Amino acid sequence: MREKRCMLVISFRTTTAAMAMETLCQKEGIDGRIIPLPREISADCGLAWRAEISQRGELEALMRRENIEAAGIYEMMV
Repeated sequence: MREKRCMLVISFRTTTAAMAMETLCQKEGIDGRIIPLPREISADCGLAWRAEISQRGELEALMRRENIEAAGIYEMMV
């Protein structure tokens, strides 16, 4: 079983926004991955982006620049 770590989790209202985030991060060479949205957060679109907490500023700037709207940004054990 994989050990849980404190990570940055970005939730989205739509699957389209989650997929746009994945495509953009791959294009920009930013580490992270799509995960199922943790139940503790909500049931929005069901997908979230997981990354290292240290990437928060970079990811927030990228989302502003590319007009990708997050439903929420969390630091949590996943």
